Amino acid sequence: MFAVYATHAAPDDPLSALKIGERPEPDVPEGWVRAKVSHASLNRHDLFTLRGISGHPAGIAFPIILGNDAAGTLEDGTPVVIYPVMGGDDWRGDETLDPEWHIPSEFIQGTFADSAVVPRRNAIPLPKDLSPLHASVLGTAWLTAYRALFTKSGLRAGQTVLIQGATGGMATALIQLGRAAGFEVWATSRTEDGRAQAEALGAHRSFPSHEPLPRKVPAVIDNIGPASWAHSISSLAGGGTLVTTGGTTGFEVPLNLLPVIADQLTITGSIMGTLKDMENMMRLIAQAGIEPEIGVVLPMERAEEGFHAMWEGRTRGKIVFTR
Repeated sequence: MFAVYATHAAPDDPLSALKIGERPEPDVPEGWVRAKVSHASLNRHDLFTLRGISGHPAGIAFPIILGNDAAGTLEDGTPVVIYPVMGGDDWRGDETLDPEWHIPSEFIQGTFADSAVVPRRNAIPLPKDLSPLHASVLGTAWLTAYRALFTKSGLRAGQTVLIQGATGGMATALIQLGRAAGFEVWATSRTEDGRAQAEALGAHRSFPSHEPLPRKVPAVIDNIGPASWAHSISSLAGGGTLVTTGGTTGFEVPLNLLPVIADQLTITGSIMGTLKDMENMMRLIAQAGIEPEIGVVLPMERAEEGFHAMWEGRTRGKIVFTR
């Protein structure tokens, strides 16, 4: 079957490991289903896979089809959206805390292909108020944004959240969800165009990166890492919470404990979300009439263009591939 895949780990030149062509169609184990993919969205995780970066000791089994998120149809014609978090058969409770959890393109083949095979519980019926295009972006960036805002931040309606960054898939999700939930949304961007986009998506105010804020805020959500870390810490009010969801500029940060102790700050990580989070998020999106920001839609045959845009930092919203 047609697929977009990684041949090997290429830490310094990830796009050299990107290939587009034919791959064997995966088998369907008992209790799993095959979904014909119509839309699949690109995530920074796909670049991590090409670089060989994995949070699992076993590493990545190359060659592997890329892609974490997708929408499509089951063999009986049922429209579905893929919930990407999979784990041990015996685990009960929060799926993100399962020691065996993983997502497509790590231990199983990913979603950038004619079809994807996942456990039956991971193929969620597509709500009638969501298009396959919009549903295809929800499983990774949007789900992580939802959990960061509604589970980890401790925010209440009317309070202010600072979102570091304004234009990537994660940042646009945070802005749109935060506005719909009744938070006062502030965002940062290196460029005037980025700040204008943030405000067009619903941010109440936007600021240049690293600029001191008019006042400190109760929560900051940061998926950038070292480049924004000091600003995130200094922007928190006493008792505030920094939710870190990624590291687009790396994962090693300096940490001065004094403000953490003196201002009683909370620093917490957040990744992905539970199946219940996914269902609740889709319900909120449908009820609020949110249309996830889509930057580029490309046929999967032109996937390399999307990967180049992400690698070079030219993304504006999510990149979606179609079949």
